[in-house]
Amino acid sequence: MARAGRRPGQTETREKILDAARHRFAELGYDGATVRGIAADAGVNAALLHHFFGSKQALFAAAMNLPVNPATLVPAILAGPRSGVGERLVRAFLAVWAAPEGRTPFLAMLRAAATNEQVALMMRQFIERTVLAEVARALAVPRIRVTGVAAQMMGVALLRYVIKLPPLAEAGDEEIVALLAPVAQYYLDSRDGVETGGARS
Repeated sequence: MARAGRRPGQTETREKILDAARHRFAELGYDGATVRGIAADAGVNAALLHHFFGSKQALFAAAMNLPVNPATLVPAILAGPRSGVGERLVRAFLAVWAAPEGRTPFLAMLRAAATNEQVALMMRQFIERTVLAEVARALAVPRIRVTGVAAQMMGVALLRYVIKLPPLAEAGDEEIVALLAPVAQYYLDSRDGVETGGARS
């Protein structure tokens, strides 16, 4: 007598969704991939994706093994006095890079984006839609200024964690905060300057 097969459990279903999401995001980019399309590829109802992940942002973060979800990170950075948003931003950035489980996925994505245009497009769309645009809108500053903050921090990450250039690599977190927070705050406080591409939200 044939044995009854085990019904797929939540773990198997979740992995099927994540696998479908990785393929869709890689093929179509963050903007082009839809929750409905990912669900169809995984053979599940779109409502199940919302049940497991809550949003497209969270699904992307899980599929790409990112250690943070912008849906929770960005509101935490924006909460509190505007005068401290630069410091909160830098501290959150350092916290992500400090632990190996946070640093490793970002390093992998950076290396892939440097050599693969499709990965670069996917990350560019994701960061633009879920982080830069949200911060710019909340603080009513041109997106080019928020992008300037991101460029400053990514430059520090490259030299500190990838190239490991001294003395930046040996500096403590408080030294980095003291160095970067005023710069980030300047970008986010200043509302003058050139706007590009209708960037003000």
